[in-house]
Amino acid sequence: MNTRRLTRDAMLTGAALIIFIVEAQLPPLTSIPGIKMGLANIITVYAMFALGPADAAAILAARVLLGAVFAGGLSALMYSAAGGLLCLLAMLGLRRVLSMKQIWVASVIGAAAHNAGQIAVAVAVTGTPGLLAYLPVLLMSGMVAGLFTGLCAQALIKRIGK
Repeated sequence: MNTRRLTRDAMLTGAALIIFIVEAQLPPLTSIPGIKMGLANIITVYAMFALGPADAAAILAARVLLGAVFAGGLSALMYSAAGGLLCLLAMLGLRRVLSMKQIWVASVIGAAAHNAGQIAVAVAVTGTPGLLAYLPVLLMSGMVAGLFTGLCAQALIKRIGK
């Protein structure tokens, strides 16, 4: 990895981490636990489509790990890592078939995959399959948030390019 690429990825990781920590300090959007905008994912979506899967994975991994250290803990790490991995895989699959004007679609699908990963961890940790009943609520809110973050990432790519 060359110095320019490493520096760019570090700056994007820092931006994503700052967004994550600031969002964690904001009051909840609803009284339903677990629902948030996931604004740091703007950086992940941008990286996936503008820089490629390797850079996106590195930025996401660093943000998830550092976010857990600064604002979460082990449980936050498990939920974020599972959700982030599934989101990344979903976007990776869509990256080849979507145009730059359809990035928001990948973000919506990625958000749904993220929620599925988080629920899977919750069921595994608690041993309570009944938590799956919560999935539709998370999917609806996640897809709205994914639409917003996807449109933001799409605008970011249009504005600053690759």
